[in-house]
Amino acid sequence: MESMSHSSTFLLPVIPPEKNRPSLTNALVILNQRLPRFAPLLWEHAHTRVCADGGANRLYDEMPLLLPHEDASYVRTRYVPDAIKGDMDSIRSEVLDFYKVLGTKIMDESHDQDTTDLHKCVAHIRGCTSDMDKSSLRILVTGALGGRFDHEIGNINVLCRFSDTRIILLSDDCLIHLLPMNYHHKIYIQSSVEGPHCGLIPIGMPSRSSTTTGLQWDLNDTEMKFGALVSTSNIVKGEVVTVQSDSDLLWTISIKKP
Repeated sequence: MESMSHSSTFLLPVIPPEKNRPSLTNALVILNQRLPRFAPLLWEHAHTRVCADGGANRLYDEMPLLLPHEDASYVRTRYVPDAIKGDMDSIRSEVLDFYKVLGTKIMDESHDQDTTDLHKCVAHIRGCTSDMDKSSLRILVTGALGGRFDHEIGNINVLCRFSDTRIILLSDDCLIHLLPMNYHHKIYIQSSVEGPHCGLIPIGMPSRSSTTTGLQWDLNDTEMKFGALVSTSNIVKGEVVTVQSDSDLLWTISIKKP
């Protein structure tokens, strides 16, 4: 079985070279929930930045608060998204006009009510990425967790709909991403910024057999399903966690506070 590696190096001030692992190209999507404290860091690590509708309000209002020692007007003109995409029912008119003047591409998708704003943004980023580069694409999503539970579930559904794309859902407290069943997964733990609490949750269908190494309570050909066992409140014990399962799993790990 082919191996897939994962590492939260995007949470580090400088992304180190990853030996024996392909370098990834980061894109950033900002949704309409509070920006995490490390949003400026994610911005610097990204080559493409897209706001989903009201996420532009968050960027405009909250990025200056994360950089209190800089002039707010300067911060707003420095952190300008490449695009704003969505059904445009949440973005304030003055924010829309501000970014439009600065060259942001505005994409009104109000005709499409069958997909979420995150889905629209992911599809846009993938559409701008060549087939050759899609394998090295990693999409970081802020504001994906917290707020309304149905929105959270919709964002998790996007992970499943784009299971061939690395998508990381982020909040101040944790991150979530998909571990597709057709890979043997190696997760390189960045212990200075994440952990130790973690979890593995079957998504879409029960797991008849999941096996891990590197956790305090490892799974050994273990069945997991809702209504029975799911591996929540686990703890990472080593620098590398391995996961193999006969179903897709969600991996989540806590993000450390400064």
